Amino acid sequence: MTELADTMRGARITLDAVEKIFGEDTDKPFQALAPTTIDIQPGEFISVVGPSGCGKSTLLLIVAGLLKASAGQILINGKETSGPLTDVGIAFQDHLLLDFRTAMDNVLLQADVRHLSKAAVRERAELLFEQLGLTQAMNRYPMELSGGMRQRVSLVRALVHEPSILLMDEPFGALDALTRLQVRYDLEQLWMVQRPTVLFITHSVEEAVGLADRVFVMSPSPGVVVEEMRIDLPRPRPLALGEAPELAAHASRIYEHFDRLGVIHRGPITEEAAHENA
Repeated sequence: MTELADTMRGARITLDAVEKIFGEDTDKPFQALAPTTIDIQPGEFISVVGPSGCGKSTLLLIVAGLLKASAGQILINGKETSGPLTDVGIAFQDHLLLDFRTAMDNVLLQADVRHLSKAAVRERAELLFEQLGLTQAMNRYPMELSGGMRQRVSLVRALVHEPSILLMDEPFGALDALTRLQVRYDLEQLWMVQRPTVLFITHSVEEAVGLADRVFVMSPSPGVVVEEMRIDLPRPRPLALGEAPELAAHASRIYEHFDRLGVIHRGPITEEAAHENA
C-alpha cells in the first residue's frame, strides 16, 4: 500500500484568530464565529462541544476549506491553506452513502476521486470492514444496512486512504444510545492505530470527554472558546464513561459552563412557555 503510506501521520492544524461573519455586505450581518485561536498537534484528538448555533460546524467547514473565513488564518503543518483540503477524511451526521452503490463501492469512490490504486484501496477497505465487524456488509446496499452499519461504512470511507486529518461533524447524532456506544468504541480503536489528527464536533458532553485528548468548550453565538480542557487519561477509555470518576468530573465542569452561560434554562416554566411546548 505504498500509495497510501505517506499519509499515516497526523497533521498540525492551527487556527489563528479565525472569524466568520455571514452577510458581511448586507445591512444585517450575522457573526457566527468570534475570533478563535486553536492549535492542534499532530495525531491529537480534539473535541469541540457547544450549544446549537454556536459555530461548531462553521469552524469545521472553515478548517476543511469548504467555507472561507472572514478573518484569520488556517495553517496545516505551518502552511496557510488556500482551498479545500485533500489529505482529509470527513464524516457527517448523515452518512451520505450512494443508494445505488454497495458499501464497498461507496468506499472505493475514494480511489476514483483521488486517483489511487483501486486494488490498494480495496485491500485497506477489506481490513477496515473486518475490524469494524462489517465483512458481511461489504456487498450490501445502504438500504440493507442498519443506521449504525451505514455510519461505520462512512467511517471506513473517511479513513480508507489513511488521511492525516479526520473531520467529524456530529457523526453519531442520528444513532441510538447502544449504537453510539459501539461506533464510539470503533472510532477510538481505529484512531489509536492510525493516529490521524481528529477534529470532532458534537453536542454530547460525554462523547466529547470520552474521546478527546482536549475538549474546547464554546459559548452560544457568536461562538468563542470559553475553556480548553485537557483529558489526560489512559486509553482505551471505558465503555461506560460513568465508571471513570475523572471523566464525570470533566463533564460536570462543562455543564457548569453551560449553566453559567445560560445554555441550560433553570427558571420556572411559565404557562405561556408550557403552552408553546405542548
